[in-house]
Amino acid sequence: MYRLFHILLFVFMFSGMRAQEDTLQPASEQDSTFKKMPQKVPLNNIAIVRRESALAKPQADTAANVSGALTDDGLTAAADSANKPRVLEQWTLSRDFIAEEQVVFDTLFSLSNRYRAVDLYSPVNALLGNYGLPYYPVNFFDRISDSDMFLYSGLYHLMHTSGNTLFTNVQIPFTELKWTIAGQKDNSEQTFRVKHSQNVNSKFNFGLIFDVVFSLGQYTAQRSEDKTFTFYTSYRGNRYKLYLSAGINNLSGQENGGIVDKNDLGISTNITDLRSIPVRLGTMNMAKSVLKNKNFLAVQRYTFMGTQLGKNVTLAGKTSPVSGTFSHIFQIDDTKRTYYDAAPGSGFYDSVYINSQLTLDSISSRSVKNTFRFDFTANVAKSLRYTAGFGLRNENFWFGQIIPTHDTTTVADTASWFRGNNVLLGRFENYMGENFRWSADGELFIDRYRKGDYVLNGLVAKSFDLSKEKLDLIFTGRVSGRTPSFWYNQWGGNNFEWHNSFNREMRTEFGAKAVYPARNLNIRFNYAIIDNYVDFDTLALPAQYGSTLAVMSAAVGKDFRLWKFHLAPDINIQKSNTPEILDLPLATIKTAAYFEHMFHFKSTNGRLYTQFGVDVVYHTPYHAYSYMPATGRFYRQLSSETGNYPFVNAFINMKIKRARFFFMFDHVNHRLMPPGMMYNYEMIPQYPWNARRFTFGIAWTFYN
Repeated sequence: MYRLFHILLFVFMFSGMRAQEDTLQPASEQDSTFKKMPQKVPLNNIAIVRRESALAKPQADTAANVSGALTDDGLTAAADSANKPRVLEQWTLSRDFIAEEQVVFDTLFSLSNRYRAVDLYSPVNALLGNYGLPYYPVNFFDRISDSDMFLYSGLYHLMHTSGNTLFTNVQIPFTELKWTIAGQKDNSEQTFRVKHSQNVNSKFNFGLIFDVVFSLGQYTAQRSEDKTFTFYTSYRGNRYKLYLSAGINNLSGQENGGIVDKNDLGISTNITDLRSIPVRLGTMNMAKSVLKNKNFLAVQRYTFMGTQLGKNVTLAGKTSPVSGTFSHIFQIDDTKRTYYDAAPGSGFYDSVYINSQLTLDSISSRSVKNTFRFDFTANVAKSLRYTAGFGLRNENFWFGQIIPTHDTTTVADTASWFRGNNVLLGRFENYMGENFRWSADGELFIDRYRKGDYVLNGLVAKSFDLSKEKLDLIFTGRVSGRTPSFWYNQWGGNNFEWHNSFNREMRTEFGAKAVYPARNLNIRFNYAIIDNYVDFDTLALPAQYGSTLAVMSAAVGKDFRLWKFHLAPDINIQKSNTPEILDLPLATIKTAAYFEHMFHFKSTNGRLYTQFGVDVVYHTPYHAYSYMPATGRFYRQLSSETGNYPFVNAFINMKIKRARFFFMFDHVNHRLMPPGMMYNYEMIPQYPWNARRFTFGIAWTFYN
């Protein structure tokens, strides 16, 4: 593995030496509709331009976080060839798969040391001491609550699925290679990404992404090995549009159950001694979890115009203020989770239901969804436009699991269940001028499995033209009643079994967001009232809270600049009214303080862009979730608190032509803290984070 990465590194470093260097073209020279921005580090052969100033369309929570993270500078890329820029375009599909939502190419230089993919979706995540293993966002409103993602909700942002596919339109072939390596040879962590996109013609594009996370871990039995792949293609004709994606995800990780005693961290005198710290599931257990997922998405949209004659409609082929679109959306998702333990009777688990000598649990879920819908748009006047649509979605689910025998001499059998339902869909959106719009969409489950479930979303967005740039205000609301995931009600394995009949979970949510790119300001507020909240209790079993749970979160991100000095904090304040059911840290902070400078070498006309600084993550104490290997779920615990510990990384980021490098000392303050907090470097109880280590990363972009 080491040789492979070094060979690949040499190949694309040698190839990149031939890259040409061009200068930045101001946004105003590209298109007057683009926003102006403080100039940042340019990309070679790329003209950096702003996205259009019109109001952005609403996004699903995860898509919004992706876009927010990748658009730190709000840049899109356009190649400058023969004075004719070509835009490099990238987008996801909306929550209902009927609209494109722009996402900026990840070619930014600023804070490139933040290389972990999960941190692009939420600034601070609680990890199991090794990257590539399950995690959860510390911000409650960034967590995955979709019941169809139950089996991989703790790994979702490491995967390629139908919901997070990135489509592209590049006009010139675009390839990017990324590689990072951290730690020593016997406990190293490596990540590798290949991304390629290419257009066949102006309407037809295809691309692929291959990701690898391979980390041995610094503690015993915590190796992670994640390999994920997606192939996507799109055709965007005037009337017919096609979007296809296929994802394959294979994520495996050793399970050590956490260290036995945090005080053992004081025994080790160097990093190599960390492997001698006892863990609760040791080498005798050889415990391991494997998640395999395959998914497929096909979206077809046909738009017809002027098919009928009327007051505001003309013949086909001519401009019409009224248009209609038929859509067909087809989705397949196939997921299987297996858990292996060679010594289930070692004492880690209280119960053994099938075999005291070997655990080989298997849980599977498969879904097929077909959606047919019709949407029409009417331009009543130049400044007034509305869109309305309705549809029907058919859903089919197959669930499979082992049935515990409660007799270790009897071979366990497997069972499967089928569930299905139909869903009515509706949507209305109204634009009033360029700076105001509102929309509403909903789903009503009309029969069988989830009969009576509903989701209603609302959005109001307003832009203000200020002296520097537009200020966007977005208000969102959601009212929903959802049947809990099948796996909350039914589970079978060697160590856990439950049969529940939980009530529908009811949520009322409100959100507000203010974005002012000219001042690098982003403010976000969320509030939720939840009835019949379902979670895992202190026994790692699913439980439903019968009273009302209220949760509030307020977050602000800002890049303060003084000459070449930057202070860029992300601060989140959150609170729940029932901490014994849902405990959250009162304050979570992720901030970077750095000095930015460009070195110009006159003899060669070369330029080296640099950032020197520190990255700090901190949160106040709270009762963080514990982790249960057999089920792969996080559960409540009240015995210990985590937090009140700053994780400090010192970094140097550099950019030469098309190559971006970073050098970082990860957890540089390891063993340098006061005695009372010396060994508090865990974000999940008994799963300490890595000791101090050196990390190197490189990203190289090709577009020719």
